[in-house]
Amino acid sequence: MAAIHPHVNFNGNAEEAFNFYKSVFGGEFANIVRFKDIPGAGHVQEHEMNNIMHIALPIGGNMLMANDVPESLGRVNEQENRSKIVITADSREEADKLFHGLSAGGDVEVPIGDSPWGSYFAMFRDKYGIEWMIDFMPDRA
Repeated sequence: MAAIHPHVNFNGNAEEAFNFYKSVFGGEFANIVRFKDIPGAGHVQEHEMNNIMHIALPIGGNMLMANDVPESLGRVNEQENRSKIVITADSREEADKLFHGLSAGGDVEVPIGDSPWGSYFAMFRDKYGIEWMIDFMPDRA
């Protein structure tokens, strides 16, 4: 079966954001590539050469990936309505831990709690503008 791995764009703070995500999820980066590591990255300005061209963090059987968008390609609108990253937690405790970790400094749209459809759910934008949903369905645990 195919796997889905979310990928998000940042305006020069991908490494900072991914260090934050690593502090919440744990694990180690599977890959970090900087623009300076890529031959022919001529469209990238000198002050951006240390920015992230590709970063990947394994989370369970999935991979969260990202990059910094070079200024020459325009800025990412950090307040746009991006697709949300959905995390299916294995327990209420895990859902709480992830919610409190990832939402720190962000904007909570739906606080973690019991939903009308029977799951333990939250929806928020983290401090980097990335939108997340956390869902724990007790009958699937």
